[in-house]
Amino acid sequence: MSEILQDRVALVTGAGQGIGLGIARRLHAAGATVVIAEYNADTGQAAADGLEGAVFMPTDVTCREQVVAAVEDTLARFGRLDILVNNAYPTGTPPARLENRADADFERAFTGGFMSAWWAMQAAFVSMRENRWGRIINLCSLNGVNAHPYTAEYNAAKEGLRSLSRTAAREWARHGICVNILCPGAITPAYERFREYSPDNAAKLLEQNPMGYMGDPEADIGGVAVFLASEDARYLTGNTLFADGGSHINGVSWEPPVT
Repeated sequence: MSEILQDRVALVTGAGQGIGLGIARRLHAAGATVVIAEYNADTGQAAADGLEGAVFMPTDVTCREQVVAAVEDTLARFGRLDILVNNAYPTGTPPARLENRADADFERAFTGGFMSAWWAMQAAFVSMRENRWGRIINLCSLNGVNAHPYTAEYNAAKEGLRSLSRTAAREWARHGICVNILCPGAITPAYERFREYSPDNAAKLLEQNPMGYMGDPEADIGGVAVFLASEDARYLTGNTLFADGGSHINGVSWEPPVT
């Protein structure tokens, strides 16, 4: 298993903490050279320092120039980019009723949650096409799949990304590029903020999880990403995988308090 991604180069956005960091660690453990594309310089550098051969690239995913630069700098440094993981998402707005949402909420969500992934995919495409090999993993959410209330901007951006991913899977399959979606459920700083904001709802979600616990970013999510990034997934594209302990099977009750 430690050699499954040997000689592969992976770029993971938002890899300074949470799910992005968990995925980066597992990709590295599987033999890949990892680029940490992260907005927070402290967590980004710390993540890279903890992985031998990893590189930190300061990246604000809401800025097209920085996203493209992260891809181009990866190609310049390593000569290839085999695995692209679009995980980063800008800090969200508090839950709110749809009628109270401002245009700015949707603009921020789509810039950071949809366009950022598209910019990275478009920048990585040429190299992947030339090598006739590529793995793109886009992180989406059960919130969008099930249309959970009070997070409309997040839901819409993530479902837009799912649609884009399936279209890319269809169009780019002939180039040996596999594009898949991963919907995770794990303990992250974002989850901790939600649990603090809505402890009753968080407890109810956990009760409805068939496995009875919230996943670990590295142990429970990272391994799925390694599989999707590997040669073993060469015939798998356009799929949505739910690494959430089974929460998606019958759905869960998402009802944080709003005014």
